[in-house]
Order: sequence, then C-alpha cells, then structure tokens
Amino acid sequence: MAFAVTSSPAAISGSSFSRSSASSDLKIPQIGSFRLADRHATVNLSQKRCAVKPVNAEPKRNDSMLSHAATTSAPEVSEKVEVEDFEQLAKELNNASPLEIMDKALEKFGNDIAIAFSGAEDVALVEYAKLTGRPFRVFSLDTGRLNPETYRFFDEVEKHYGIRIEYMFPDAVEVQALVRSKGLFSFYEDGHQECCRVRKVRPLRRALKGLRAWITGQRKDQSPGTRSEVPVVQVDPVFEGLDGGDGSLLKWNPVANVDGKDIWNFLRAMNVPVNSLHAQGFVSIGCEPCTRPVLPGQHEREGRWWWEDAKAKECGLHKGNLKEDGAAEVNGNGATTEIDIFNSQSLVTLSRTGIENLAKLESRKESWIVVLYAPWCPFCQAMEASYVELADEKLAGSGVKVAKFRADGEQKEYSKNELLLGSFPTILFFPKHSAKPIKYASEKRDVDSLMAFVNALR
Repeated sequence: MAFAVTSSPAAISGSSFSRSSASSDLKIPQIGSFRLADRHATVNLSQKRCAVKPVNAEPKRNDSMLSHAATTSAPEVSEKVEVEDFEQLAKELNNASPLEIMDKALEKFGNDIAIAFSGAEDVALVEYAKLTGRPFRVFSLDTGRLNPETYRFFDEVEKHYGIRIEYMFPDAVEVQALVRSKGLFSFYEDGHQECCRVRKVRPLRRALKGLRAWITGQRKDQSPGTRSEVPVVQVDPVFEGLDGGDGSLLKWNPVANVDGKDIWNFLRAMNVPVNSLHAQGFVSIGCEPCTRPVLPGQHEREGRWWWEDAKAKECGLHKGNLKEDGAAEVNGNGATTEIDIFNSQSLVTLSRTGIENLAKLESRKESWIVVLYAPWCPFCQAMEASYVELADEKLAGSGVKVAKFRADGEQKEYSKNELLLGSFPTILFFPKHSAKPIKYASEKRDVDSLMAFVNALR
C-alpha cells in the first residue's frame, strides 16, 4: 500500500511524546496528549489503496477524551514524503537488522513517529533508537494497575537514556464507572477485554491520533496463534493516525523476526536496564492482576490472562493479529487445509464417539492420559514436544494409553460440560478402575511433570 504525506506549517495543541536527541540544543516538547490544530495534510495512496480493507478495523469514533493540558507551538515545517509502497518495503526489510529497520522508521517519519514502551523486554527498542543517533519519542500506557517494579523500571529507563516518557492515562470517569458497576476484578469473571478497552485501548487510540506511525516490540515467536505473521512494517489494520481514516497510520515492528533469546542476548551485551520482574520468572509483563510468572514447558504468553483460552490473549492493542479459530494453510489449489498437532503413531486420536465411550467405562483394561486441545492454541503447541515424547518414549509399552481429543469448535461445549475443559490445553487421566477422569491441575507441562502425574495415579 502506498502512503504519501505533504504538510504545511503546523501548530501542536495538547502534548507530544518524549523525544531524545543527540543534540543538546534540541528543545524537548511539553508532555501530555496532543493533536494538530492547524495542520493540513493529505494522504495520497496508490490505486490499490481503495481495494485494501484493514483486518478487523474499528469504526471511526469521535473521541472526546483528548487532553488539552499542554500546548506547544512547533517551528514551521515544510516536508514532503514521496509515495511509497509499504508492502514492498516490508519485503525489502524482512531480512534487515532491527537497527536498520529502526533507522529507516525514524528517518522517514521523524517527529511523527513514537515508540510504544510497555515496561518489559521491549526496552530493546529504546536502545536501538538511541544507537541510530536520531531523535526519538517514547510513550507508555499507565493503566493504574501496573506492578511497582514496572513503575520503578520506567524511572530507571528515563534516567538511563536521559528522556521523558509520555504516559497516557485512562479516562477517570470511565474507570470509575467500570469499577463501581462491576468491581475491581470483573475481568476474572467475564474476560479482560472490557477492562483493557477502558485502561489501554482508548488511551492508545488518543495517542495514535497525533502520529503518522508507531513502533512496537511485537515478535513472531511471542504468540504463534496471533503474531506468527507480523511483518516488519504494515499499515495499521485497527487504529487511525493524524490524518484520519483507513491507512492513515503505519506500524513498525523492528524485532518481528528476532527470537526472544536473541533479544535478551542483545540486552545483556549492551548492559541495558531491565524490569526486575524478569528475574522472578515473568516473561510477558502487563498489569499486576493479569500477569504471573511462567512455568517450565509454558509459552511466554501463558503468564497473561491465564484463566482464558489462548485465542483471547491479545488486549486489543494488536487486535488486527487475531484470526478465526483453526490454524490453516493454503495449498497449491487455493484450498485451506487444517494443520494438526500432537502427530505421532504412538498417540491415539479420539473421535467424539471414542471419548464418550472412554468416559462411560467404569472399568478399563488400561489407563489413559488424554489431552483436550485446539491446534491453533500456542500453549498446546508449546507442550507438543513433551507430550509426543511421553507417548513415544516414556509411556511406550507401559500399559498407559496416550491420546488426544480436539475440543474446540463444535466439541467445545460438550468438553466443558462433560470433560472438565476449562482452557486449552486440559489434560485428563482415566484410571483403570474409576469411571471419573482426574484433571491435571498443574500448569507444568514438561515431560517429567507429566510423568510424575501419571506415576502417582497408575
């Protein structure tokens, strides 16, 4: 998709984000949320522009929560950005280093782009921005529910880089209405989306309306179910930018192709400050009530909203990543085919009739261990190697059958009512001489933990 911008002299009302510069003479703008009052910009896209529809785009919304706490007058600017195909640029930069991608983003958008900083390992973005030697801006969403360690980390990052982070806050009236009507922890009962919408999504929307591009720390390996196809640069499929309308905001993901371990190698090599929660087992860090350490064999996103299905584990900031249930790929004929997991000749694949018959037996010849799974679930995918090893090696010839039952889609309601399904994956043990299955309560899904569970019951 092509994206062109021309602009005339501007005056900024509201606040701008934190900006760092290699020059000591650069004046740092005041802080608050901002919008352009007298800026006339036009966005000229290629002819393909009208045919491209953003995925899961939200309707236009007259957001009345814009802060007018600060006003800054910008110097007169005369800038022109040539028409560019960002889909082609994404292909060209796909094998580029994060530093090269960051440099390209800052070069193209200057003061109209900002880094979204969550207070976790995405501090790497700030380090990359510093290494480019270009001025950069940083903002963060303060939901009011962050860990104390995260607030201290924000302060440490500001001092380390000599910057001021622009904090975006939720609307107090909306938070008050939510808490008064549903309590402080309603998300445990009816899902996290409503709370995230009030505390994160709407403040982010206000921030992005003052930008033409933003930079995120999304990586493909963070969530195989929702982030496996994140490009290094894309037209934002959900949010609108300064000029308004679909296609008015670019989203840069410089570390999209980087493995988590390589991010950490980079942070250690550069002696970058990190959130102290990481040393306590936290990998993906969000709000305090919705974040916990991960255990051996768990995917990093399993520490977030653990009481919900894996498919729901996006807070709304990257809503465009969400896809329909069922992992699928396109074959040579243009048709979609399911990609299954837990594939082993040692594993028994149970049908609906098979699992019903197994559950009805009051006395079995053999014990069974069964995983209730969904192939698109990243947490099911994360335990695949352990479960296959259990079937192929640890329990081979032991008299314990290892099986799987796909419990999403049409089978989900039955699985919830009859098979103790809470979230994916759910692991059940069917003893020889007991009709009722026993649910594996731990979230340690490494092969040794699973073997300990089986040995305690068989």
